[in-house]
Amino acid sequence: MVTKQALAQQKLPDSDKVTVNVGLVDLAQLDLLVEEGFYSNRTDFVRTAIRNQLQVHADAIRQTVTRKRYVMGMYRYARHELEQLVASGQRLEIHVLGLAVIEDDVPASLAREAIASIQVLGAFIAPPAVREALADRLQS
Repeated sequence: MVTKQALAQQKLPDSDKVTVNVGLVDLAQLDLLVEEGFYSNRTDFVRTAIRNQLQVHADAIRQTVTRKRYVMGMYRYARHELEQLVASGQRLEIHVLGLAVIEDDVPASLAREAIASIQVLGAFIAPPAVREALADRLQS
């Protein structure tokens, strides 16, 4: 059985790697800005650019999150929560913008019985057996 303390100590990712191909002229200009001290490195530039674009499109993001009923941030699905859903005859449709975690103590059979569909924009963490059991319900 996983204790609450063990769950709190579990290291969850707060970022993910993205590979981007950039034209040589754009890259040279980016490097010039780094060299001149506007940014500490290429990553700093890219993160700043991404944050700026997310801010520009913040209204569209909010509207889409509302329309598609996404939960924003991190959400953990625990065994007791899924057992309660099954006992009440309900099934879960997971829509997360951020990080969705199915706890390690959730058996694959329970996950399959409790979860109708999963759509995660970000990261989805689950035990391998649970991922396999839900493979046909994962939407990209």
